Amino acid sequence: MYAVIVTGGKQYRVSEGDTIKVEKLVVDEGAEIELDNVLLVADGEEVKVGAPYVEGGKVEAVVKSHGRGKKIKIVKFRRRKHSRSQMGHRQYYTELEIKSIAS
Repeated sequence: MYAVIVTGGKQYRVSEGDTIKVEKLVVDEGAEIELDNVLLVADGEEVKVGAPYVEGGKVEAVVKSHGRGKKIKIVKFRRRKHSRSQMGHRQYYTELEIKSIAS
């Protein structure tokens, strides 16, 4: 059984027991959260597709940790202009462990 959920403007395909990293959520570590923006729920041959969300569909997860991703380097370079700038960015994330999927 798996589901497709939306959080932080991105879509994720999740199954029970999966661990995923999503955009930062303002929730304490160890707290249980309920994600109700479910686009699709599949259980074997039975597939429910929402328009846009599955009615009664929800995914329960536990917040494992918060952190920051790897550094991304941004370089802007203009040839023959003596112009160059560098920046770095580390995105905050929340690590979730999927407990159950309900349709």
